[in-house]
Amino acid sequence: MIDQPSSNTLLRGLALAAFAAALAYLFFGEHRVHLLGYLPFLLLLACPLLHMTMHGGHGGHGGHADAPRGPNAAPSHQHKP
Repeated sequence: MIDQPSSNTLLRGLALAAFAAALAYLFFGEHRVHLLGYLPFLLLLACPLLHMTMHGGHGGHGGHADAPRGPNAAPSHQHKP
């Protein structure tokens, strides 16, 4: 059988969650200017990371020169059962 948590444990968890939510709210309110000031730089830093991870599935740059083009072209990646 599954043991039911005691009401004391539940009360502690709720108090901790409320404290963490209040702390996060105050932190964001006080430091919002700093966080939003760094946002453009974080977006620029995300570009190389996304570039490296998004090319993993199709072999990197190039390799698609012989692929058919046009609206009725077959998909270039065929999945075998």
